[in-house]
Amino acid sequence: MSTIMLVEHLQPSECNLIQESSNDGKSMWLSGIYMQSMKKNRNGRVYPLQEIANAVNGSQGRIKEQNGIMGELDHPTSLSINLDRVSHIITELWMQGNNAYGKSKLLNTPMGNIAQELVRAKVRLGVSSRGAGNVNESGDVNGFQFITVDIVAQPSAQDAYPDSIYESITHAKNGGQILSLAESVKYDAAAQKYFKAEILKFLSTNLFEKAK
Repeated sequence: MSTIMLVEHLQPSECNLIQESSNDGKSMWLSGIYMQSMKKNRNGRVYPLQEIANAVNGSQGRIKEQNGIMGELDHPTSLSINLDRVSHIITELWMQGNNAYGKSKLLNTPMGNIAQELVRAKVRLGVSSRGAGNVNESGDVNGFQFITVDIVAQPSAQDAYPDSIYESITHAKNGGQILSLAESVKYDAAAQKYFKAEILKFLSTNLFEKAK
């Protein structure tokens, strides 16, 4: 039995991400269910409670040593974390019943800025855990090696997940300007007033119209 990459998605209705703000209003946080156990998911896999609990326990040292676990906007096709795509830092992970709950700080990186504007625009986001492990013929997972939890877009149907948000934005109308502004916001205060207007225009043109 070989170890394989395991990516599991939770829709917005399942993870129920809640937006929080810091006392000074300068930071945005998302919290909710990050991983589930004892329940067959869309990939036909079941994570025993102990596997998820072990993942949460094992993450505590990483969170303490690295001041959090980095995650990306949309899930990549590998286990590596790409620094240019990091959108958030997972600062807390804990067990509650059969589920692993988490709390993440959205960063002022290009991908983090996009995630923050999506949240401000009332777009409900899901999460995608990423790791490796073994799966038997019954779909039970063992030896789960947790890597991170990424932020993903809401799928239109089961297993109908979008391509990389970054690639989609690059090729979409207005996409180049969005990414350029996202890069500028961190260093240029003047760009901030244009960023929200451009991201809302992007959503209206490329996402909301497709949903009609």
